[in-house]
Amino acid sequence: MHRGVFLNIFLTIAAITLLLDWYVFSGLKTLVSDWQSQRLRQIALWCYILISVGVTILLLLDVGSFSTAKGMTPIHEWLLSLFLIFFFTKIFFVIILFLGDTGRFLYGIGDHIIHSERKAGEPFFPARRKFISEIAVLVAAVPFTGFFYGMLKGKYDFKLHKQILYFEDLPDAFDGFTITQVSDIHSGSFDNTDAVQRGIDLAKAQKSDLFVFTGDLVNNAAWEIAPYIDRFSQLKAPYGQFSILGNHDYGDYIQWESEAAKTANLEQLKQQHKKLGYRLLLDENVVIEKDGRKISLIGVQNWGRGFIKMGNLDKALRGVDKDAFKILLSHDPTHWEEKIRHNPTKIQLTLAGHTHGAQFGVETGNLRWSPVQYRYLDWAGLFTENGRNLYVNRGFGFLAFSGRLGIWPEVTVITLKRKEV
Repeated sequence: MHRGVFLNIFLTIAAITLLLDWYVFSGLKTLVSDWQSQRLRQIALWCYILISVGVTILLLLDVGSFSTAKGMTPIHEWLLSLFLIFFFTKIFFVIILFLGDTGRFLYGIGDHIIHSERKAGEPFFPARRKFISEIAVLVAAVPFTGFFYGMLKGKYDFKLHKQILYFEDLPDAFDGFTITQVSDIHSGSFDNTDAVQRGIDLAKAQKSDLFVFTGDLVNNAAWEIAPYIDRFSQLKAPYGQFSILGNHDYGDYIQWESEAAKTANLEQLKQQHKKLGYRLLLDENVVIEKDGRKISLIGVQNWGRGFIKMGNLDKALRGVDKDAFKILLSHDPTHWEEKIRHNPTKIQLTLAGHTHGAQFGVETGNLRWSPVQYRYLDWAGLFTENGRNLYVNRGFGFLAFSGRLGIWPEVTVITLKRKEV
């Protein structure tokens, strides 16, 4: 997104949140109106103004640095996350307060119609009742505490997702073959090295036959992964470690001093994959052989609907037998939607990431919801169509919002099983 467009959008949101502050402030005044100590009333109201409005102002002062060569650092993300927490908390507060004020308005009109003769000085609308503000605070406390949990705990609450997939055309030697998938590390966002190691240890403990990483190693710059190379290089598998690039790996979301600097960053990032012990697949394929039988592992550069269409599937498939069992690594699930599920060449399994599940949502029983579903048809977990399977990893790391709530960071283990005809 162009820096000017981003700034205009954020200024609009900032203006809205300042209006919300004005309305919330009026509700808080009602809440503390019967406190005996005037000093405590003033302290409470000023604390709200200083914290809520202060976060907005600090973010406005800092927003210009988001697109600089360093991009969004953990400090930037914490500041943005605090802004978002207050923004959504205020919306919940305002909804309840507005419903209460609407009731006052309707009551006042009705009372005026019934009692057309009013005493001089008698208010047209009844005063706002304190319990409405109390309800507003209780309702607003739900997103407030939830999102804070997501920032403090949820973003490192790694979950293991296991999936068994059956294929009639899987070579018999690969019956029971396991793949550990990690995606969207976004190393530039990490702020707790020990917590990151817990996720790595979870992936190591699976002892899978193959390890794959499906893109977005960094937020923008190659240097972001440097402090974690010794840690993520611990991820080894008997049949190798393979990786691809994601949309953030190209450095398109920050300003570079020159095109040459941007190109050099991408070359450095490719070398970081090598240091990690990952074979980076750039629109190419490799053969995985076991007990004399083979499957094809294919990796494409990022291909996303609407942006960064670098991947070349036709090139990546060169030399692959049309009857081979194929596993494709492709960062963005829209590639599967647009190019793979109806492709003349059957690709049995595609592994993707990218969506993060929006880092916010609900997954319980049969209920699955995330705001990201309005952008992506396939946004988390397994999807099957036309004999082709897509698995979308929810992501290991996080970006922009320094937290996760309901959509937890994921390590995936996929077991391939042969289905007897």
